[in-house]
Amino acid sequence: MNSQSSQESWRFPKDFWLANFMELCERAAYYGFFIVLTLYLTDIVGFNDKATGVVAGVFFALLYFFPPFVGAISDKIGFKNGLIIAFSLLTIGYFFLGIFHTKILVILFLFIVLIGGSFIKPLITGTVAKTTSEVNKARGFSLFYWVVNIGAFGGKTVVPSIRQGIGLEYVNFFSSGMAFIALLFAIFIFKPFKTDIQEKKISDVTNALIKIFKTPRLIILTLIVAGFWIIQHQLYATMPKYVIRLLGEEAKPEWLANVNPLVVVIFVVFITQLTKKYKAVSVMFIGMLIMPFSALAMAMSQSLESITGSSVSILGWFNMHPLTIMMIIGIAIQGLAECFISPRFLEYFSLQAPKGEEGVYMGFSHLHSFFSALIGFIMSGFLLDKYCPDPHTLPTGLTKVQKASYYADAHLIWYYFVAIAVVAAISLLLFKIITERIDRKKEQSLKNSLS
Repeated sequence: MNSQSSQESWRFPKDFWLANFMELCERAAYYGFFIVLTLYLTDIVGFNDKATGVVAGVFFALLYFFPPFVGAISDKIGFKNGLIIAFSLLTIGYFFLGIFHTKILVILFLFIVLIGGSFIKPLITGTVAKTTSEVNKARGFSLFYWVVNIGAFGGKTVVPSIRQGIGLEYVNFFSSGMAFIALLFAIFIFKPFKTDIQEKKISDVTNALIKIFKTPRLIILTLIVAGFWIIQHQLYATMPKYVIRLLGEEAKPEWLANVNPLVVVIFVVFITQLTKKYKAVSVMFIGMLIMPFSALAMAMSQSLESITGSSVSILGWFNMHPLTIMMIIGIAIQGLAECFISPRFLEYFSLQAPKGEEGVYMGFSHLHSFFSALIGFIMSGFLLDKYCPDPHTLPTGLTKVQKASYYADAHLIWYYFVAIAVVAAISLLLFKIITERIDRKKEQSLKNSLS
């Protein structure tokens, strides 16, 4: 259903906008839930930091690995039925996570949310891919990413009042409600999606995955970009516990996390337009160069506190803790880097897809998050346990000074991610140099054969 116009425009079919609205609801539900997931697993369910890292990491990793396979089921049952199933599972899964808190039941309902979320990704990103042309695909995905971040911002904005007001576990009911709104749109408004794409079998999806792994550029670039996402995932894996454990229960890490989607919403379309004439890898490299400074800023919070004390005046209007200031700066840098990386990576992947396989390829475009979630969340659990431990695991009867000593090196966590970001940036530079050299040789060889 791609537009046939050769002129770049901001006009898209109805299905494009409807898919984006449902994505907005789903993202509000998901990010509202996910920003407090590690807190929920530790404080409500009773997992320790290391176990929480494993459970959250596996959940998030599979959420990005299952979609292409679940997408094959959607091809058979139709997009409308797929969306109804997806939002029904999300509504049910989130709801019962708010009711049951025993470990085995929590894992069961996380799995239900996982399957529901796995339906969503190929359906929504596939719709965006099919309702845009090569001419306006970059604009389409920048708008899609804009909507995603509006949903993320909205979800995380309301969560602190729920968590601090009536209880952390009640955040799940908010997410269930948002998924239910999307379910109503899927049932009553969304029309069966017309497509000339043939139905996929699980074997087709498996073969497509094998093709991607046999395409060196795609899989290498995916692994490099995973370096960026390892750091980005720390907004959810490390940052909430880090902030609350250092600043106290009154802190609102959800609002700090909102700096990221706010920056993306403001800048992503502008940056995409500004850099549209440049190659995708070149634009992504700009983001990779920026990324190490994000983790570095977060690591500098305790250094700033040693200079300014525990309170910094902001233009004489109000005071902020140095940790809060450096977190805002670091997260803002993440958002800026994301504007350069994510839309162009999605565009790169969609343009690599053979005709008729857009949905499958777009599902696997999130393969970077499979690798980065496993590494990032499991790393987070071990790093938190070592440098910023759960206060409930500390000896009882500690004085304030004694307790503070357990968190004196908490900032060292972020230096691990500075190192990962630097390695990822260097790797992308090498990727760019090598692939451009190969392309020039191929181009010259082709010219020689034609002359």
